[in-house]
Amino acid sequence: MPPPSKKTEFLRVAPRTFVPITELRFTFDRSRGPGGQNVNKRSSRATLWFDVLESPSLTDHQKSRLQKRLETRINKEGILRMVASKFRTQAANRRVLLERFVDVVSEALTEKTARKKTRTPKSVKRKRANEKRHKSRLKDSRKPPARDD
Repeated sequence: MPPPSKKTEFLRVAPRTFVPITELRFTFDRSRGPGGQNVNKRSSRATLWFDVLESPSLTDHQKSRLQKRLETRINKEGILRMVASKFRTQAANRRVLLERFVDVVSEALTEKTARKKTRTPKSVKRKRANEKRHKSRLKDSRKPPARDD
């Protein structure tokens, strides 16, 4: 994907992956959240829709990775749906959605590095054994002397 141009706004979701905002669809409806007297007349809740399977910005590998990692957020048609209703305005909820979208998608696309197995050094094992011996002797010294009968 080419870097962002001046005409279309792009979101950077991975080091070399950009998603144009035109691929995202927003809908607005009435929110149950804050709004005071406006809550029943203003459509401030924002819903973001992103078609993962039909996105030309993503590779096939990225699409399958998103489907696997975000399976609870993506429906059977391959559409990612996110909702925000925290704020009283559409613009604020839309901004929050864009930030969350970038966070969620970039987290899903990052490769987890495999843990390298390491061995416990001999000096650490030796130190642990010495400490155990020391504790054992200390506890033995607290016991009352054995009685001879």
